[in-house]
Amino acid sequence: MLDSEGYRSNVGIIIANCKNEIFWGKRIKENSWQLPQGGVKQGESLEEAMYRELHEEVGLRPEHVRIIGRTKEWLHYNVPMNFIRKECRGFYKGQKQIWFLLRLIGQDSDVCLYSTRHPEFDEWKWRDYWTTLDVAIDFKRKVYSQALKELSVILFPSRT
Repeated sequence: MLDSEGYRSNVGIIIANCKNEIFWGKRIKENSWQLPQGGVKQGESLEEAMYRELHEEVGLRPEHVRIIGRTKEWLHYNVPMNFIRKECRGFYKGQKQIWFLLRLIGQDSDVCLYSTRHPEFDEWKWRDYWTTLDVAIDFKRKVYSQALKELSVILFPSRT
């Protein structure tokens, strides 16, 4: 579903472990890493979309995580034209995202990248919260930075 400005509603997910490291997934058959994210289906709440995407992309269920924060406003990024399907060009601009910060309360072994027939990731790892974003595709880096900065006060209150 696109809004009137051409942005698709989407949820982003930052999963933190007990060391405040965050989950990064490597896109299947590619050399780029990203944080889990996905579109909001019609009639779905943001939280419902987040839990669905969490299971589809990472294999985690609500009992494996606890929501500890979310961004206050939509964060936007534009998708470069060469990444947009031809039939969508002219009206699709990119994504608008609400980001959720989750605490993993399950185990690393609960992660399952192949919980669906069409996995998004073929590898995953924990990385320092403040790690460089150069492993992510360039057009997502700014929104990643915004979400990580806004939500960092929850994990690192002494840095504010």
